[in-house]
Amino acid sequence: MAVSDQPTGIDELLERVRRDLDRVGPQEAYDVARAGGLLVDIRYAALRERDGLIPGALVVERNELEWRLDPQGSHRAPQATDHDLRVVVVCNEGYASSLAAASLRQLGLRHATDLIGGFQAWKAAGLPVAV
Repeated sequence: MAVSDQPTGIDELLERVRRDLDRVGPQEAYDVARAGGLLVDIRYAALRERDGLIPGALVVERNELEWRLDPQGSHRAPQATDHDLRVVVVCNEGYASSLAAASLRQLGLRHATDLIGGFQAWKAAGLPVAV
């Protein structure tokens, strides 16, 4: 089996997709939202119920993300206005969100990125949380 035929492990994949993302910290994500960008919470319901929500964030289950954020899609969310929208994807700790942001970039959302440390970093930074 040639080297190029070797499967890619998740750690390598994560490192690769993060090279193309301009990842943001909690304060910058907060500033993006205040400037008209979109925070998208992809955490599953049990985590949202346990830890709370980021006020104003669009909640989209991970398995629906591409359908809801594609500006050309028939099932898009009203907030998915165009491909230039600044989108910050938020998961619980900042891993799944990197892969999700990379997927959104493949749909042409060139400013999609994710929150380093996820919701837990947001909360630890003392930013607003609705319980």
